[in-house]
Amino acid sequence: MSDQGRVLGLDFGTRRIGLAVSDPEGCFAFPAGTLISKGRKKDLQKLRALVEERDIRRIVVGLPLHMNGHVGPEAEAARSFADGVARSTGLPVEMLDERWTTVEAKRALRDAKGRRTRAARRGELDSAAATILLRAYLERRAREGNSP
Repeated sequence: MSDQGRVLGLDFGTRRIGLAVSDPEGCFAFPAGTLISKGRKKDLQKLRALVEERDIRRIVVGLPLHMNGHVGPEAEAARSFADGVARSTGLPVEMLDERWTTVEAKRALRDAKGRRTRAARRGELDSAAATILLRAYLERRAREGNSP
């Protein structure tokens, strides 16, 4: 399978999954909304449909390590989720340290004002975190001389 094609970035959470998708060349990351979790089986079905609809070729899932680099229950849950995504879609799934994505996403959205609901703001945060994660992944691949 070619490495060319869109990449899907996932910011996994037990209640919401932030989504981001790259352009076909794998140069830019764009927010793609939030998936409200309805349980693992239904979440994987929705992600499989998104993969087919957007012609996704590779997936990156955020790995929420502790600030000291240790693996906790959240990271184990994200690894289990990533394994399920790989089995469900048949695509390569990589994990990327996401320790700073939520902090950066909060900073980026801090100035956004308006009358959005609290749930909408959380959804925006999850999608922004997925976009930052995907952007970091794409930049790392470009530095290493790999196309996504």
